[in-house]
Amino acid sequence: MIDTDLLLEKGATYRHTEAGEIIFNEGAQATFYYQLVSGKVRWSHFDDNGKEVLHKIVEAGEAFGELPLFDGEPYGASAVADSPCTLLRLSTTSFHELLAEHPDIHLAFTKSMVSHLRFKVFLLNALAKNNPQTALVELIDYFNRHGKLICQDCNRLMVTRQQLANMLGLRVETVIRAIKQLQQEDKLCIVKGKVFVPADGV
Repeated sequence: MIDTDLLLEKGATYRHTEAGEIIFNEGAQATFYYQLVSGKVRWSHFDDNGKEVLHKIVEAGEAFGELPLFDGEPYGASAVADSPCTLLRLSTTSFHELLAEHPDIHLAFTKSMVSHLRFKVFLLNALAKNNPQTALVELIDYFNRHGKLICQDCNRLMVTRQQLANMLGLRVETVIRAIKQLQQEDKLCIVKGKVFVPADGV
């Protein structure tokens, strides 16, 4: 989201994480701006029983955990490396200086946060229909329309069935049944356990 050279110029440093490593915990105070260079990060809430509510899968080039940098509140969710990752982190003070020096970047963050809000409203509307298959179709269509989490070369869905379930608040068994039904209706294709989305959408 922010040019790498600009981040390094302001004092950003690289950090490498292994899959499953916690980058920051829900409830902690934010001390850095984070931007993912490679890999994937899950931005999630975990209840007292360890059940995960998946808010977002962060892809390379995207920022994450930035909301507390604007309101000073603690993190509302945890960031977990979904794969080995390389990320850049910049101190909060330097991040605020950067925004003051580059109003265009500040505007880009405003647009990004609006996009996150729209996605949450979209999810709530999809879930309100109380139909798992419809919710799944709408979520995959959203990914397709926004070029997110679908391979642009082969149209493979780049999220697991468990991650879809965690995103929609469903049981993984429910998602598996819905995907099989969509396959029977020729709306999805499954090859060696991998889900592929038609080029024109579900």
